[in-house]
Amino acid sequence: ILMVVTDLVLFGVPGIIILSIQMLAIPVMAAGVINGLGHHTGYRNFECPDAATNIVPWGIIVAGEELHNNHHAFPSSAKFSIRKWEFDMGWVYIRIFQALGLAEVIRVAPAPEIVPSRKHIDLETVRAVIVNRMHVLRAYTKTVMIPVFKQELQAASGNISRRVKKLLVREPVLLDSQAKSKLREVLENNQALNTVHEFRERLRVLWSGANMSNEKLLQHLKDWIAQAEASRIKALQDFAASLRGYALPAAA
Repeated sequence: ILMVVTDLVLFGVPGIIILSIQMLAIPVMAAGVINGLGHHTGYRNFECPDAATNIVPWGIIVAGEELHNNHHAFPSSAKFSIRKWEFDMGWVYIRIFQALGLAEVIRVAPAPEIVPSRKHIDLETVRAVIVNRMHVLRAYTKTVMIPVFKQELQAASGNISRRVKKLLVREPVLLDSQAKSKLREVLENNQALNTVHEFRERLRVLWSGANMSNEKLLQHLKDWIAQAEASRIKALQDFAASLRGYALPAAA
């Protein structure tokens, strides 16, 4: 109804034609483009447990659904663009309707708030890490997994394939049996890669561990950070130190 009213108010009688085109195009674009290309072609900001991709950085034709990986990472967010150079036309529409009093923004993707001076680990730290888990995993991949892989690749003198990087950063559930076997072989023969991979999987326990009390979650994070800082892998040590600074945004 809102679309009908909007088209008629903005375009008058021709709005009926525009509405017809929209109604015909939406199913085709949603089923064909998003469910097709949006799980096959493009780039991924976040390693979700599915194959969703951002087809292009500018979500114009399908009102932001082109940013499908972002949408899967934060399914309840009204805004699909995450990075500075991404654009979500749907968010523009929402903001216009919000300004007119016709829409209310309930939720958008969280932005990590890191306080460098914050050193004490408490339940707020745990909650902040869990809320920002997709950003945390992305940061871990970017600042720990990839740098350590590059170091080991250089040191291995050809004994490690560059293709292993994709296996290391990929969501485990998306790896087939052959890929899992190859990754297992690499990890068994490289202590540094095995360490950072193991720490990543242990970090996931914070938000995937079922029936863990707040006390156990807090102790798990404290142990994780302490052991990471004692790992002798600088990238991992630096990342662990950064986790101490995670905080929840101040209440408005």
